[in-house]
Amino acid sequence: MNEAEQISKEGRRLLERRQFLSNNATALGSIALTSLLGSDRLLGAGKGIPPEIDPRNPFAARKPHFPPRAKNVVVIFCAGAVSQLETWDYKPELIRQDGKPLQGGPAVTFQGPAGNLARPQYKFRPRGETGKWVSDMIPHLAELTDEIAFVHSLTSETNTHGPAENFLSTGFVQDGFPSMGAWLSYALGSENEDLPAFVSLLDPRGIPQASINNWGPGFLPAEFQGTVFNAQSPIRHLSAPPSVTPSSDQAARSFLQRMNARHLESNPEDGSLAARIASYELAARMQLSVPEISDLSTEPDHVLQMYGADDESNPVKAGFAQNCILARRLLEKGTRFVQLFNGAYASGGRLNWDGHSKLKEQYDGHAEILDQPAAALIRDLKQRGLLEETLVVWCTEFGRMPMFQKGAQGRDHNPDGFTCWMTGAGVKPGVSHGVTDELGRKAIEDKHPLYDFNATILHLLGIDHERLTYFHNGIERRLTNVEGHVIREMLA
Repeated sequence: MNEAEQISKEGRRLLERRQFLSNNATALGSIALTSLLGSDRLLGAGKGIPPEIDPRNPFAARKPHFPPRAKNVVVIFCAGAVSQLETWDYKPELIRQDGKPLQGGPAVTFQGPAGNLARPQYKFRPRGETGKWVSDMIPHLAELTDEIAFVHSLTSETNTHGPAENFLSTGFVQDGFPSMGAWLSYALGSENEDLPAFVSLLDPRGIPQASINNWGPGFLPAEFQGTVFNAQSPIRHLSAPPSVTPSSDQAARSFLQRMNARHLESNPEDGSLAARIASYELAARMQLSVPEISDLSTEPDHVLQMYGADDESNPVKAGFAQNCILARRLLEKGTRFVQLFNGAYASGGRLNWDGHSKLKEQYDGHAEILDQPAAALIRDLKQRGLLEETLVVWCTEFGRMPMFQKGAQGRDHNPDGFTCWMTGAGVKPGVSHGVTDELGRKAIEDKHPLYDFNATILHLLGIDHERLTYFHNGIERRLTNVEGHVIREMLA
């Protein structure tokens, strides 16, 4: 049998000249149609409706998709993965099985061999009218339990700190995606033309593990990234040199503004130029507004004492407390999204909540830094009437295992079941949603990936997470990827 006879009948038909030309014509037409649909952003178009942004004023306030419950948000981000078993998720069975091996459990976890089950390192007790059991580790925050909506059944896609911080802040494990604050700045703009819409306040101990990914713009326009500073380190390069007088500085900025306006008139279609000019003009206005916001000397003594910002015995606690006051002042002035970090980078648990070897000893110190200032922030917002329009979020990138690591007094990483919470505008108080198993290892009821948590935050700010998109590399990208459902049990 020759080679031609070995080819099937259908194969020989495809090789015929007329059939070949016909197939090519159809294929080229399909390719052309696909290209045209893609260029017009109609290919696979879903619910995505990007906001209309004037490049000459990218920070202008924009309308949400529907009436929001919250106008702004502060995210208290505890870096290093706080143990849910020492804080919010009470497991009596873990106390009963203290010191026993986990039957059918993993022999090896993230950092090495697993040891025996270990009871919570702090006593739990019922709190408030709800009677929810919360740890003595955080007595000030525990007093607010009746006002909080907990979700105990969150999961992450990774058990590594940097990627997990990415996933919590951007919805993706990989680098290069926009942070939630950048998405909100892109969607809603700013209520104050003299301050950035998105601010990240770094912990006094340093930067978090994923660093800029937590506040970066990813593929969104650069003007939507977070402005990074804290009470100890003002925004760099904001002030004029001492040799420049205020009058000459103002004259130079006015002249530059006229030159920029003239250049923009000559290049009206250059959106990047317009956005760059708008960013520089915001920076100029910040020269006047930010120093005033950052000057905590105007705060009364009783406020400093309430937060613990005057605690000379613990400068890190005082520094974090000052950041909490600064967060409140930014919210008062209309900053849309404030990211307040508690904890820094991986350091064997010394600088953040990564309690692998000496969990109790390290958590004693970390809890003292977090507890009073964070609780004071919530109380202060409430007494000023700001909590009615402010969403307060407490989060961490994943949880901890119910057993200690072998030969250590700490817990390994656990992405399969952990706790975060919300309080404030639009949140149903006194709610505990979702359940982990009797030892607190895995979510077993109402399991929620972090996509759901982020979708809920957007919803409270009037944003439909499926409609907030940005076209990048042929894909309508969004914070929640192709996932996410609003956790309606947490909503008032």
